[in-house]
Amino acid sequence: MKFISLYLSCSSASFELQNHAIYESPEAYDVKINGKSALKNAKRNVFSLFDLAPDTDYVIAIGEDQVKIHTLPVSLTLHMKDIVPAQTGDDTLRIQMAIAALPENGRLVFDAGEYHASCIFLKSNLTIQIDKGATIYGDPEVKDYPLLPGEAPYEKGDKPLQLISWEGGPKIGMTSLFTAYHCHNVAIVGEGLVDGQAQKGQFWVDVKHLTYSRPRLFYFDDCDGVTLQGVTVQNSPSWTIHPYFSKHVNFYDFAIINPKDAPNTDGIDPECCDEVNVIGIRFSVGDDCIAIKSGKIYIGKTYKTPSDHVTIRNCYMHEGHGAVVLGSEAGAGLKHLDVERCLFEGTDRGLRVKSRRGRGVDCVMDGIHFKDIRMKHVLTPLAMSMFYFCDPDGKDAWVQDKHPAPVDEKTPYLGSFVFENLECTDAEIALGFFYGLPEQPIASITIKNSSFSVKADAKKGYPSMMSDIEMTSKMGFYFANVKSVTLDHVKAEGYVGEKTILNHVGSFIET
Repeated sequence: MKFISLYLSCSSASFELQNHAIYESPEAYDVKINGKSALKNAKRNVFSLFDLAPDTDYVIAIGEDQVKIHTLPVSLTLHMKDIVPAQTGDDTLRIQMAIAALPENGRLVFDAGEYHASCIFLKSNLTIQIDKGATIYGDPEVKDYPLLPGEAPYEKGDKPLQLISWEGGPKIGMTSLFTAYHCHNVAIVGEGLVDGQAQKGQFWVDVKHLTYSRPRLFYFDDCDGVTLQGVTVQNSPSWTIHPYFSKHVNFYDFAIINPKDAPNTDGIDPECCDEVNVIGIRFSVGDDCIAIKSGKIYIGKTYKTPSDHVTIRNCYMHEGHGAVVLGSEAGAGLKHLDVERCLFEGTDRGLRVKSRRGRGVDCVMDGIHFKDIRMKHVLTPLAMSMFYFCDPDGKDAWVQDKHPAPVDEKTPYLGSFVFENLECTDAEIALGFFYGLPEQPIASITIKNSSFSVKADAKKGYPSMMSDIEMTSKMGFYFANVKSVTLDHVKAEGYVGEKTILNHVGSFIET
């Protein structure tokens, strides 16, 4: 059984099976380390090993196939169990002191036990290891989180420093449980738990009345080389993991768990990021599982930094609003997105594109590729709308008008979208809903070698978050304002009415 090494830290490693299966191997497998049993009856395509020694050679084997690895060295290890806690019951200063004391390439180990903190600031060349049986609890009280300004000006008049971003722009907000500013080579690994405890406070109550943004569990700003691996994260006050203006950001083999009704609890939201890997992650969240962003129009025009080269593979998305979502804040656009060998189950949408007039000419989404995806009971597997209405002005006439408007500096663009080898069962609202701007149609939609079916007792719902559309159920594919549509060996069953509805489509080919 062929497999490769994905990631190595000083004490852990992640691997990926080289097959064509979706999320799980068709056959269980055993893993050995140096000839000794390490995992039995594993199924997932991505697996990890922990409790490895630093700077050490290992041979990892599945049957006759082997991969040789060498773990990274560390300069010094501190254990939290050796640092006497303060009598207050809060471990924030204790943790921060340990991080400050570590030399370059040091490691801080959270041994089995409980730890309580409100905000932890990381630094470069650092490994945080959260062992099995260790839980880091976030403070559930709103009042205990210090506030930072959204941005701060430089003395010489350069572009201001971005400190806190929320929904596409700088905004005063609470610090996150783990925060990294201007850091490189940071790893958070292990088999432990990070629990934001948002359900115990006011973070999920009357959120629209807060005048500042809520904490994330992890916020990485202007970082290069940040990795999360293995650790389970749950109950985030808002977006769970938010990399911002960062590159070489990696997420391997862990779970993100938030209640289905928890507001704004997205899983991972890369914003203005380059080279992002999301591999082997399990999502069950209260909003979008993955939402790829690049700010609203101010961020897009000022910094012109799209999210680029994002890879999502062998992931399981469960009960989110959207499995993979583009936008809605994408003022600088996004490109080169590859989603492969993933399982979407019980989400409202599979792919969801959210954009609208006003996002700006820099909002270009192009080079989007989905391959080998299985969707089970996804209400609308594919949904793209250029009339997203969830902004203060989102329902204004100039945004929602379905007549052509002038193409100007406010007009976004959707380019090429390719979907192949999709298996979508038990859809309810529509098989696919694609609605571009009349003045700027979607460039091309290609669906090939795919099958779709509708749930027999499907309920009605809205196929997209836009005005002036009706609730529907069992609808086939709807295309409006698209230059080119290709359906190549696409099988559809259970829909009512026409398989394909075309409205201002330039070219349509079905084979």
